[in-house]
Amino acid sequence: MPFLFHACYSLGKSSKSLQTAFSLLRSNSNQLRWTKSSLTSSNNRTKHRVLFSTRSKKDHLSKKTRVENEIIPSIQQYQNPLQLSNRKQTSNNTTFEPNHATKAMLESDYCKLSLLALHKHDAEEPTVKALTQQAKLTEAQWQQIEQKTRDLVTQVRQNRSNKVGIDLDAFMVEYDLSNSEGISLMCLAEALLRIPDNFTADKLIRDKICTADWELHLGRSTSIFVNTATWSLMLTGKVLHFNSETDEVYKKAWRSFVDRSSESVVRTAVRTAMQILGKEFVMEETIVSALKKAQKKEAKGYRYSYDMLGEAAKTTPGAELYYQEYLSAIHAIGKAHKDNTLEDGAGISIKLSALHPRYELTQHKRIMTEMVPKVLELARKAKYYNINLTIDAEEADRLELSLVVFTKLAHHADLKGWNGLGLAVQAYQKRAPHVLQYLIDLAKASERRFMVRLVKGAYWDSEIKHAQELGYTEYPVYTRKAHTDVCYMACTKILLDHPSAFYAQFATHNALSLATVLTLAGDRNDYEFQCLHGMGDILYDEIVQQGKSCRIYAPIGSYKLLLAYLVRRLLENGANSSFVNRLVDANIPVDQLTRDPIAIAKRHDCQQHLQIPSPRHIFGDARMNAAGIDLTNPQTLCALLDELSMYSQETWIAMPLLSKPVEVKGQGYPVTNPANNSEVVGQLYHATQADATSAIDAAIMAFPSWEATPPIERAQKLDRMGDLLEENMARFMTLATKEAGKSLSNSISEVREAIDFCRYYAEQTRSLFIEPKILPGPTGERNSVHLRGRGVFVCISPWNFPLAIFLGEVTAALAAGNTVVAKPAPQTSLIATAAVELLYQAGFPRDVVQLVPGSGSLGGTLIEDPRIAGVIFTGSTEVAKIIQRAQAEKKGAITTFIAETGGQNAMIVDSSALPEQVVTDVINSAFDSAGQRCSALRVLYLQDDIAGEVINMLIGAMDELQIGDPMIVDTDIGPVIDQDAKSVLVKHIDQLKKAGKLLHEATLDDSSKAGTFVAPTLFELDHVDELEREVFGPVLHIIRFEAQKLDQVINEINSSGYGLTFGIHSRIQETVDYVTQNIRAGNLYVNRNTVGAVVGVQPFGGEGLSGTGPKAGGPYYLPRLATERVISVDTTASGGNTSLMTLAQD
Repeated sequence: MPFLFHACYSLGKSSKSLQTAFSLLRSNSNQLRWTKSSLTSSNNRTKHRVLFSTRSKKDHLSKKTRVENEIIPSIQQYQNPLQLSNRKQTSNNTTFEPNHATKAMLESDYCKLSLLALHKHDAEEPTVKALTQQAKLTEAQWQQIEQKTRDLVTQVRQNRSNKVGIDLDAFMVEYDLSNSEGISLMCLAEALLRIPDNFTADKLIRDKICTADWELHLGRSTSIFVNTATWSLMLTGKVLHFNSETDEVYKKAWRSFVDRSSESVVRTAVRTAMQILGKEFVMEETIVSALKKAQKKEAKGYRYSYDMLGEAAKTTPGAELYYQEYLSAIHAIGKAHKDNTLEDGAGISIKLSALHPRYELTQHKRIMTEMVPKVLELARKAKYYNINLTIDAEEADRLELSLVVFTKLAHHADLKGWNGLGLAVQAYQKRAPHVLQYLIDLAKASERRFMVRLVKGAYWDSEIKHAQELGYTEYPVYTRKAHTDVCYMACTKILLDHPSAFYAQFATHNALSLATVLTLAGDRNDYEFQCLHGMGDILYDEIVQQGKSCRIYAPIGSYKLLLAYLVRRLLENGANSSFVNRLVDANIPVDQLTRDPIAIAKRHDCQQHLQIPSPRHIFGDARMNAAGIDLTNPQTLCALLDELSMYSQETWIAMPLLSKPVEVKGQGYPVTNPANNSEVVGQLYHATQADATSAIDAAIMAFPSWEATPPIERAQKLDRMGDLLEENMARFMTLATKEAGKSLSNSISEVREAIDFCRYYAEQTRSLFIEPKILPGPTGERNSVHLRGRGVFVCISPWNFPLAIFLGEVTAALAAGNTVVAKPAPQTSLIATAAVELLYQAGFPRDVVQLVPGSGSLGGTLIEDPRIAGVIFTGSTEVAKIIQRAQAEKKGAITTFIAETGGQNAMIVDSSALPEQVVTDVINSAFDSAGQRCSALRVLYLQDDIAGEVINMLIGAMDELQIGDPMIVDTDIGPVIDQDAKSVLVKHIDQLKKAGKLLHEATLDDSSKAGTFVAPTLFELDHVDELEREVFGPVLHIIRFEAQKLDQVINEINSSGYGLTFGIHSRIQETVDYVTQNIRAGNLYVNRNTVGAVVGVQPFGGEGLSGTGPKAGGPYYLPRLATERVISVDTTASGGNTSLMTLAQD
């Protein structure tokens, strides 16, 4: 399989290269076979063949290549699919026409990047071992580097010893992120300046200052500035702390005094301090004032590259604002530096994500048509003024897209003859050397030289988490700082070795990296160093005096805009592993700063950090994290589209799957695509009442043998099921998209959650059921508790998670030793049928798990049968109560009932929250999956001080959502499940519109008429009582609240009786603690979205009207499905208490 991309690359440059490569791949596939089950139609009996990969678990985990795992979990081969009675070729399916166009565009634009994409998730150890050879230096070179480093560090520390006034470097050393006080200060700096109201600002200050132990830092630093600041923080904390905890007798008088004086003084002082901190990292608020301020440094030999603090835009107006600021800055810089050369003059740095609110690969067409012309215009203006323009580095997922944009600029005729085009390359990315090789080829092809800024990288922590969340094979970045340093050395050599391709710009605050460049460059001057404003003075003043060039990266913008940038800088400076931190810390010996990163890497054999396991192994040896598919990798995406296109040509059948094959007669009920009601996805054959009774009969008979099956065998079958799901991901994604209307990203998450359920419950089975729990007691006894199966469980699952919840219920019951009769929602019985067939492939006997698809009345037959031991239900509160009553009224044993129902899910946002983060999380929580999640956000409480700003940004973000057929790559939001669901939502929307509550409604295009689409809609209410019940769709209701009335909001939320999910956005820990302690909800989320609970990580389930518990995917779920049997043995019955009598004596 690894030859796939090499085939694509060598086949060249045609738009059909991937398709040809896949043909080569499929022709060599020999790992798949067909398995059979019988199906009888009304006309004839044919064989019902189901396509599944059947590799062993060992093969799956150890023999699958990295590319296989990354590209797609299964590449499967058909054997004459035209023979299949349940898969009929469709000739009028036009769903994939837009995807074919997208695929052709991707293959055209990204073909030359295919090898680059291949290295995104390279294994760390072999990559670093290769880099150590590329970065290898001679002994003489290393001696020079070591001495230069030693001289630089010594000089910096000597210069600092004479420093007077504000000594921020010493302050950052004392209050780094290894202590709680440093973290408190970072949190304060991140939030305070954006808070508009005094009440919340004072609350934040108290929260961060009163909880810290400033006395621990008193006198530890030799800096007068640091000790003075520490005294101020300590005294401020005591004043505020005394204010909040004064005895009742004095409280009223004291608070009156403090309210009039201390709080306002403290607030002003702390805000001023934060502004001072901001000025250390952000040069000025406007480009005009920055150009003026720069003159002093320029006179000393420094150069500048100005950044307009353009963080990722959320809305089109926001992106346009950034564009205009970039344009104005280019004019100002150009006029101020009209007499300078390209290298000597100032330049500008731009972030592409600031120029478009949807800067992502799946929106490729929009980026090419809407954003690229703007970037081209900026480049034209930069060329006109002969200044340099550098495209900043961003997250790893955006690298290919950025390179495509960069390539288009490089080849554009309007920019011919201008060598000011630049790009930042991140050395912490494993692809960095490959990016440079690509740029070498591009420079030759476009006949130009590029300015390349080599940086270490600023998103390391988020890249690690992102890869873990999405289940990638490896990380796109290195897990050890030394490995990044080795890569930086290797890239330094590449840049210096290709002067015709690069004007090298080495951005570093590491004296060792700086010394390496100086040594390798020798007497050359065709390069420059770069440093960040506020961070480079101590290191580079001496270098500039020696005649070396250094460019300062200078952020420009308001204090409010600087916050995200400021936090990144604080994280870089404040980490105790940061070279800047260590450089100025006189307690760290110079020898520690001159250590060879190659030697460090070799000392641990170039292996990744032991405390950062690979994304697939974050759960340890107990279970694997479900594999994901990287939709930001163009080659992976194209491969996936091929798979989905293949499966989309099929029609499917849902039918009863009982212990013995069932004859289905007549025409089934058509199952239509909710995105296109004229497209029939498959046929549904309902189970009869007799089928339901027969299923229970068979399950009763099968229970004793299944319950007696060793738990280890049950666990192995569950593991096997997880592996099969992973290998057949594209197939189930197709069903989730076609039958349930899920977007591609949602369908990946759907299958991954189902996989996680299988593996987690397998782990729990091994942990809870193999060995009994021994209980303490008197000597001479052995008391143990054993978990055993209860009997037959009926599992009734919903349509909104047709695979994940369906298998979550079924596999849990099976794991606990029960037999199962499963009834899926009629809207999504096709995927349930496929899932049960796969359970049979995994080794579960047919009489142990059976499927009875049908209408709601069939469920009544199942739950009323007195022989069943329990019911697991996910759905509405109303239906749960019906089941509860039926269970109570029927004869026989008291049965187990687990219900997970809906919720009036709310989120509280105070004015300390970051609006951009809030909007992103609200969009995901309220509108993802068309709002058809149990956990979806329904009511958003916004503090009135920021409500207007957040609402405006939210409306702009809603307008960026792509609503349409979820099978199309760029779709964000698909349809609601059926016409009944749409009618309920439209009725609610119309009622609130008539009441004048509408804030905004997204636009649907004409294609939406083909399906059951509902536009994302935003309303503003006065009180939550205006909602009579949960609104299950893409409708969000906003309620404003006053900061002082938080208790009233909490009471309103609790009064609904629901308690499923809840979210809070606040930077004030006191507020977070208070709210989470008083809100009655099963799953509470802080400073994040409220959806996407992960099995075994965030067990899911509600309380009150939202469910019975225990939580699905949690440690208490399987015991609820089992019965406990205690065995007490008198061990003295035969021969006395031998264990006591044979105790060793002292």
